[in-house]
Amino acid sequence: MSDQKYPLREVAVEAISDIAQHLPLDCQMFLIVCRPGKADFDLVLPSPEANLNNALDALRRQGLSIDGDNAYKHDLCDTIVGAMALGAQNTNPPPAEHWAQQFWEIGREERASSEQLLKALTALTQVAGECEQIASNYSGAIDGIFEHGGDDHEDPSCAIFHRLYYAMFDARAAIKKATT
Repeated sequence: MSDQKYPLREVAVEAISDIAQHLPLDCQMFLIVCRPGKADFDLVLPSPEANLNNALDALRRQGLSIDGDNAYKHDLCDTIVGAMALGAQNTNPPPAEHWAQQFWEIGREERASSEQLLKALTALTQVAGECEQIASNYSGAIDGIFEHGGDDHEDPSCAIFHRLYYAMFDARAAIKKATT
């Protein structure tokens, strides 16, 4: 830290006291000094009754936006993503009443929903595979069915077999992706 910072702090504290005497009683005041890109000169001095949330609200009214690039926003987003990931794993929940709890719950609920869908798709794939086998017993080779109309084959069992044969590729691929 530079030697200049300490005299500046003393001057700033004195200035805050002088300015505060001219403000209405319900005002909150902050003095913020920073050197962009460098933390060596950061100085944040709130008046005793000041609340940082009120200061942020005032800065937003003056144009502060979530669209800029800063470490706080990156950390906040990383925390949200992490809470959702931990919720999906059903591990390390935030403390009760913590603001990240809602994101942890979202992750947990999404995981549960995905597991239900996977279970249903697996059961449906099992039934469709059995139907595909039955249709195959009456239809012959898939290549012959494809050459003779595929889905539009005149024999309904051939058309069913054709549709099931190709639908099973996507279903099995989705199940494999979800379980590996």
